[in-house]
Amino acid sequence: MSYATLGRTGLSVSSLGYGTWGVSSAMWLGTDQDEAARSLHQAIGAGVNFIDTALSYGDGSCERLVGEVVRSAGAEVYIASKVPPIEWPEAPGMRAPEAFTADWIVECTERSLRNLGVEAIDLQQLHVWSDDWLTEGDWIEGVDRLRKDGKIRFFGISTLPHEPNNALALVRSGLVDTVQVIYNVWDQSPEDELFPAAQEAGVGIIVRVPFDEGGLTGKVTADTAFPADDWRNDYFAGHRKAQVHERAQALVGDLGIAMEALPEIALRFCLSHSAVSTVIPGMRTRAHVRSNVKAAESGRLRDSDLAILRSHRWVRNFYEDE
Repeated sequence: MSYATLGRTGLSVSSLGYGTWGVSSAMWLGTDQDEAARSLHQAIGAGVNFIDTALSYGDGSCERLVGEVVRSAGAEVYIASKVPPIEWPEAPGMRAPEAFTADWIVECTERSLRNLGVEAIDLQQLHVWSDDWLTEGDWIEGVDRLRKDGKIRFFGISTLPHEPNNALALVRSGLVDTVQVIYNVWDQSPEDELFPAAQEAGVGIIVRVPFDEGGLTGKVTADTAFPADDWRNDYFAGHRKAQVHERAQALVGDLGIAMEALPEIALRFCLSHSAVSTVIPGMRTRAHVRSNVKAAESGRLRDSDLAILRSHRWVRNFYEDE
């Protein structure tokens, strides 16, 4: 496993991190909690030392599982969590006092500390962000209070889906240590402005959704059926599954690889950018861990492959688009 410094935090984090949204979320149906725990243990045993979770994942149950696994593993693991906005999901045009107040940030962090069973969270993040909030409200007072009391070590934010430039002012302000952002073969937009700004400011980059919620695994086809209440029925609604499969076929055709090799290429694409410290795919099974560890250990892609992948840029927002 390779490691990189997470911006100015100085933390040496594994290039492959562990995203836990699917571990305890009712939105991802069919998750086996025992298998999730075994997967977390396996990842830590393979050298993964960065786990990303959130208070809203399973209403705290995900944090409790992470805390139990990390304590029993006996290894040094950095835990990142997130504070949800007061109103969830956030509403367009919401102002900072409606999303995050100082007291709310402190209250949620203290709940996360209890769930995790730790005295301090290595990286606490706001689960959503808008640069309009930079000079609004008292949210930064909550962050400062938590730092002063030793309840968090570092502070970051998670950007809204496909809005990387909506954190540029925050990155340049010096108030943030890390930014978590969607970045993958199709949505390469963080490369345009966010990554250069983060590198200049010493802000660490955490990449989420490297597989486009499954679209870049090659396993989503026009005939794919998700469980009735699974949120992916909305994400891949209508003709989207067919669109995604058609573009995945074009990708592997241009690369001259089998469809089964696409997940490895998709993960290594993210890890090939110098601004990226760690990538946090969801890994609900030990098979996911094995394949992603192997991909991460394979290192940076060749420049010729990166050039092909960059020609497949496709920015769209399946989270919101009709």
